[in-house]
Amino acid sequence: MPFQTLADVRAMLAKLPAPDAVAISAAEARNGQLTKPPGALGRLEKVAIWMGGWQGTAKPTAERPQIVIFAGNHGVTAKGVSAFPAEVTAQMVANFAHGGAAINQLAHAFGAKLDVHPLDLDTPTADFTEAPAMTEDEVIDAMRKGYEAVNLEADLFIAGEMGIGNTTAAAAIATALYGGVGWAGRGTGVDDDGLRRKEAAVAAGLERHKALLGDPLQVLRCLGGREIAAMTGAYLGARMGQVPVILDGFISCAAAAVLEKAAPGALDHCIAGHQSAEGAHARLLEKLGKEPLLSLGLRLGEGSGAALAIGVVQGAVACHSGMLTFAEAGVAAG
Repeated sequence: MPFQTLADVRAMLAKLPAPDAVAISAAEARNGQLTKPPGALGRLEKVAIWMGGWQGTAKPTAERPQIVIFAGNHGVTAKGVSAFPAEVTAQMVANFAHGGAAINQLAHAFGAKLDVHPLDLDTPTADFTEAPAMTEDEVIDAMRKGYEAVNLEADLFIAGEMGIGNTTAAAAIATALYGGVGWAGRGTGVDDDGLRRKEAAVAAGLERHKALLGDPLQVLRCLGGREIAAMTGAYLGARMGQVPVILDGFISCAAAAVLEKAAPGALDHCIAGHQSAEGAHARLLEKLGKEPLLSLGLRLGEGSGAALAIGVVQGAVACHSGMLTFAEAGVAAG
């Protein structure tokens, strides 16, 4: 087992692997010799060098991307915080399994392997306004499932999610980690009354657990969900295996933010795939110091925005690793 307690996770966060400095230097040198004007490919050049650093090579690849969707149910839905009933979570898991969702099409389009992990859907987390969402054993179990879901042979990793009520949990996590107000948004489309119920649930959850919220891992335990904890574990597993990650939307970034608050720099192996239409996502990306690759008004979840960004990363590494240098092409460098 990679870890058995939250103390084990904290110990792991204290010794995170760094990118390969030699590979970064080699990738930078290669970039400077390619048949193009300096900087002509803009951010694509930085993305390719970043990929090379985590893959440990001057010629990175993005031919084996992995997408994992984690699904969980939330007790806080009893407070009327979602426009859809909790039964939709299991129904959408079945849709993923039959290849009928948007993420199935995007995974196919970019050659990604898609895995789906439903997490105790018949046992929702506790309503965090009344009790901690998970016990320590429950949060560790979810984190460990996420950690172990990462294929270390993949050259790129994405975690997606499905869980009715999880924008409320993500808003509560963001509020606990960063303070302020306005983290709750409309999610799947709640009306004004629904938004007020979400805001009230977030406030009640923070009040209920205020004694523990100085610890980001306790924030995850008390306010999160199984699928959110699994995403947190997956991002940690990818870091330990030095697999580069594309972050998805607001919920994905809330899961990731737990690691960043616990150990600044823990998300250096992550890039933001997109900025979603969920109101607080841009604010959360700013807190994480991540500039999104895309901004298309998406608010679907499932890893869909990150999956679209696979194409950008594939384009970056295709140019970087496949282009000829001036010397190879017999072109005068000027």
